[in-house]
Amino acid sequence: MAEHAATAMQAGWMLCHRCGMLHRPTVEEVKPHCPRCRAALYWRKPDSLARAWAYLVTAVILYIPANTLPVMKVVRFGYEKSDTILSGIRVLLDGGMWMLAIIVLVASIVIPLAKMVIMAILLVTVQTGSRWRPQGRTSLYRLIDGTGYWSMVDIYVLATLAALVQMEVISAIEVEAGASYFGAIVVLTMLSSKSFDPRLIWDAMEPNNGPSANP
Repeated sequence: MAEHAATAMQAGWMLCHRCGMLHRPTVEEVKPHCPRCRAALYWRKPDSLARAWAYLVTAVILYIPANTLPVMKVVRFGYEKSDTILSGIRVLLDGGMWMLAIIVLVASIVIPLAKMVIMAILLVTVQTGSRWRPQGRTSLYRLIDGTGYWSMVDIYVLATLAALVQMEVISAIEVEAGASYFGAIVVLTMLSSKSFDPRLIWDAMEPNNGPSANP
Protein backbone atom coordinates (compact mmCIF):
# COMPACT_ATOMS: atom_id res chain seq x y z
CA MET A 1 0.00 0.00 0.00
CA ALA A 2 1.36 3.40 -0.98
CA GLU A 3 2.26 5.74 1.86
CA HIS A 4 0.32 8.94 2.31
CA ALA A 5 2.17 12.19 1.77
CA ALA A 6 2.98 14.09 4.95
CA THR A 7 0.61 16.87 5.88
CA ALA A 8 1.80 20.44 6.35
CA MET A 9 1.41 20.02 10.12
CA GLN A 10 3.49 16.84 10.12
CA ALA A 11 6.13 18.61 8.03
CA GLY A 12 6.20 21.46 10.54
CA TRP A 13 4.61 24.16 8.36
CA MET A 14 2.13 26.66 9.84
CA LEU A 15 -0.36 28.74 7.87
CA CYS A 16 -0.95 32.36 8.80
CA HIS A 17 -4.70 32.91 9.14
CA ARG A 18 -4.28 36.63 8.47
CA CYS A 19 -2.16 36.80 5.29
CA GLY A 20 -2.01 33.14 4.20
CA MET A 21 1.78 32.80 4.33
CA LEU A 22 3.31 29.39 5.12
CA HIS A 23 6.02 29.46 7.78
CA ARG A 24 8.11 26.73 9.40
CA PRO A 25 8.94 27.87 12.94
CA THR A 26 12.29 27.04 14.48
CA VAL A 27 12.67 25.28 17.82
CA GLU A 28 13.61 28.65 19.35
CA GLU A 29 10.20 30.12 18.50
CA VAL A 30 8.15 29.30 21.59
CA LYS A 31 5.22 31.40 20.34
CA PRO A 32 5.73 31.66 16.58
CA HIS A 33 4.58 34.70 14.61
CA CYS A 34 4.17 35.25 10.89
CA PRO A 35 7.35 36.85 9.53
CA ARG A 36 5.29 38.93 7.08
CA CYS A 37 2.36 40.34 9.10
CA ARG A 38 3.48 39.40 12.65
CA ALA A 39 0.19 37.65 13.48
CA ALA A 40 0.35 34.81 16.01
CA LEU A 41 0.56 31.38 14.37
CA TYR A 42 -1.31 28.24 15.45
CA TRP A 43 -1.41 24.70 14.14
CA ARG A 44 -5.18 24.93 14.31
CA LYS A 45 -7.50 27.83 15.10
CA PRO A 46 -7.65 28.19 18.91
CA ASP A 47 -10.92 26.94 20.47
CA SER A 48 -12.30 26.44 16.98
CA LEU A 49 -15.10 24.02 17.88
CA ALA A 50 -16.16 25.82 21.06
CA ARG A 51 -16.44 29.19 19.34
CA ALA A 52 -18.17 27.75 16.27
CA TRP A 53 -20.72 25.97 18.50
CA ALA A 54 -21.35 29.11 20.56
CA TYR A 55 -22.12 31.22 17.48
CA LEU A 56 -24.21 28.45 15.91
CA VAL A 57 -26.36 27.76 18.98
CA THR A 58 -27.02 31.49 19.39
CA ALA A 59 -28.05 31.72 15.73
CA VAL A 60 -30.43 28.77 16.12
CA ILE A 61 -32.06 30.41 19.15
CA LEU A 62 -32.50 33.71 17.30
CA TYR A 63 -33.94 31.90 14.26
CA ILE A 64 -37.25 31.50 16.12
CA PRO A 65 -37.98 35.21 16.76
CA ALA A 66 -36.53 36.10 13.36
CA ASN A 67 -39.27 34.05 11.71
CA THR A 68 -42.14 34.72 14.13
CA LEU A 69 -41.77 38.45 14.75
CA PRO A 70 -42.67 41.06 12.12
CA VAL A 71 -39.73 42.17 9.98
CA MET A 72 -41.40 44.99 8.10
CA LYS A 73 -44.52 47.12 7.92
CA VAL A 74 -45.75 47.78 4.38
CA VAL A 75 -48.14 50.62 3.59
CA ARG A 76 -49.92 50.01 0.29
CA PHE A 77 -52.95 51.92 -1.01
CA GLY A 78 -53.47 53.39 2.46
CA TYR A 79 -53.56 49.99 4.13
CA GLU A 80 -50.71 49.05 6.48
CA LYS A 81 -49.79 45.57 7.59
CA SER A 82 -46.94 44.14 9.66
CA ASP A 83 -45.45 41.00 8.19
CA THR A 84 -43.09 38.23 9.17
CA ILE A 85 -40.63 36.97 6.57
CA LEU A 86 -43.08 34.36 5.28
CA SER A 87 -46.14 36.62 5.24
CA GLY A 88 -44.02 39.33 3.64
CA ILE A 89 -43.13 36.92 0.87
CA ARG A 90 -46.84 36.28 0.40
CA VAL A 91 -47.46 40.05 0.16
CA LEU A 92 -44.80 40.35 -2.52
CA LEU A 93 -46.36 37.47 -4.45
CA ASP A 94 -49.84 39.01 -4.17
CA GLY A 95 -48.39 42.27 -5.50
CA GLY A 96 -46.97 40.48 -8.54
CA MET A 97 -43.36 40.87 -7.35
CA TRP A 98 -42.62 37.14 -7.58
CA MET A 99 -38.94 37.55 -8.47
CA LEU A 100 -38.37 39.69 -5.38
CA ALA A 101 -40.34 37.17 -3.31
CA ILE A 102 -38.06 34.35 -4.49
CA ILE A 103 -34.95 36.37 -3.63
CA VAL A 104 -36.27 37.07 -0.12
CA LEU A 105 -37.23 33.40 0.36
CA VAL A 106 -33.80 32.11 -0.66
CA ALA A 107 -31.77 34.76 1.18
CA SER A 108 -33.87 34.88 4.36
CA ILE A 109 -35.10 31.30 4.83
CA VAL A 110 -33.26 28.74 2.71
CA ILE A 111 -29.66 29.90 3.02
CA PRO A 112 -29.57 30.62 6.80
CA LEU A 113 -31.32 27.33 7.62
CA ALA A 114 -29.04 25.34 5.29
CA LYS A 115 -25.93 26.97 6.78
CA MET A 116 -27.00 26.10 10.33
CA VAL A 117 -27.78 22.48 9.45
CA ILE A 118 -24.49 22.00 7.57
CA MET A 119 -22.46 23.66 10.33
CA ALA A 120 -24.07 21.35 12.89
CA ILE A 121 -23.18 18.31 10.74
CA LEU A 122 -19.57 19.47 10.38
CA LEU A 123 -19.16 20.13 14.09
CA VAL A 124 -20.71 16.84 15.18
CA THR A 125 -18.69 14.75 12.72
CA VAL A 126 -15.42 16.45 13.73
CA GLN A 127 -16.10 16.05 17.45
CA THR A 128 -16.93 12.36 17.02
CA GLY A 129 -13.80 11.77 14.93
CA SER A 130 -15.84 10.68 11.91
CA ARG A 131 -13.95 9.62 8.78
CA TRP A 132 -17.06 10.01 6.63
CA ARG A 133 -16.41 11.63 3.24
CA PRO A 134 -13.80 14.26 4.21
CA GLN A 135 -13.69 15.71 0.70
CA GLY A 136 -17.46 16.12 0.65
CA ARG A 137 -17.50 17.77 4.07
CA THR A 138 -14.70 20.12 3.04
CA SER A 139 -16.72 21.10 -0.04
CA LEU A 140 -19.77 21.71 2.15
CA TYR A 141 -17.70 23.97 4.37
CA ARG A 142 -16.43 25.98 1.40
CA LEU A 143 -20.01 26.27 0.17
CA ILE A 144 -21.42 27.72 3.38
CA ASP A 145 -18.37 29.89 3.98
CA GLY A 146 -18.84 31.40 0.52
CA THR A 147 -22.56 31.99 1.01
CA GLY A 148 -21.76 34.47 3.77
CA TYR A 149 -21.60 37.05 1.00
CA TRP A 150 -25.26 36.33 0.22
CA SER A 151 -26.07 38.67 3.10
CA MET A 152 -25.47 41.41 0.53
CA VAL A 153 -28.72 40.27 -1.14
CA ASP A 154 -30.63 42.08 1.59
CA ILE A 155 -29.14 45.37 0.41
CA TYR A 156 -30.50 44.63 -3.06
CA VAL A 157 -33.92 43.82 -1.63
CA LEU A 158 -34.04 47.06 0.39
CA ALA A 159 -32.91 49.06 -2.63
CA THR A 160 -35.64 47.47 -4.74
CA LEU A 161 -38.31 48.16 -2.12
CA ALA A 162 -37.11 51.76 -1.83
CA ALA A 163 -37.48 52.08 -5.60
CA LEU A 164 -41.04 50.75 -5.35
CA VAL A 165 -41.79 53.43 -2.77
CA GLN A 166 -40.48 56.08 -5.14
CA MET A 167 -42.66 54.64 -7.91
CA GLU A 168 -45.63 54.80 -5.50
CA VAL A 169 -46.28 51.06 -5.90
CA ILE A 170 -45.76 50.92 -2.13
CA SER A 171 -46.44 54.00 -0.01
CA ALA A 172 -43.97 53.29 2.81
CA ILE A 173 -41.91 50.58 4.47
CA GLU A 174 -40.87 50.39 8.12
CA VAL A 175 -38.35 47.89 9.48
CA GLU A 176 -39.50 46.04 12.61
CA ALA A 177 -37.95 43.83 15.33
CA GLY A 178 -37.72 40.59 13.35
CA ALA A 179 -35.28 42.19 10.90
CA SER A 180 -32.78 42.79 13.71
CA TYR A 181 -32.90 39.12 14.70
CA PHE A 182 -32.45 38.08 11.10
CA GLY A 183 -29.45 40.40 10.72
CA ALA A 184 -27.94 38.88 13.85
CA ILE A 185 -28.39 35.38 12.40
CA VAL A 186 -26.53 36.36 9.22
CA VAL A 187 -23.60 37.68 11.28
CA LEU A 188 -23.57 34.74 13.71
CA THR A 189 -23.59 32.07 11.00
CA MET A 190 -20.72 33.86 9.25
CA LEU A 191 -18.77 33.99 12.54
CA SER A 192 -19.48 30.31 13.13
CA SER A 193 -18.12 29.27 9.74
CA LYS A 194 -15.11 31.57 10.10
CA SER A 195 -14.34 30.11 13.54
CA PHE A 196 -14.43 26.54 12.27
CA ASP A 197 -11.12 25.11 11.08
CA PRO A 198 -11.82 22.76 8.13
CA ARG A 199 -8.44 21.09 8.60
CA LEU A 200 -9.95 19.38 11.66
CA ILE A 201 -11.97 17.29 9.20
CA TRP A 202 -8.76 15.77 7.85
CA ASP A 203 -7.05 15.32 11.22
CA ALA A 204 -9.25 12.30 11.90
CA MET A 205 -7.90 10.66 8.74
CA GLU A 206 -4.33 10.66 10.05
CA PRO A 207 -3.09 8.11 12.59
CA ASN A 208 -0.58 10.66 13.81
CA ASN A 209 -1.70 14.28 13.99
CA GLY A 210 1.82 15.60 13.97
CA PRO A 211 3.09 18.37 16.27
CA SER A 212 1.07 19.62 19.18
CA ALA A 213 -1.77 21.94 18.22
CA ASN A 214 -0.80 24.37 20.96
CA PRO A 215 2.85 25.41 20.43
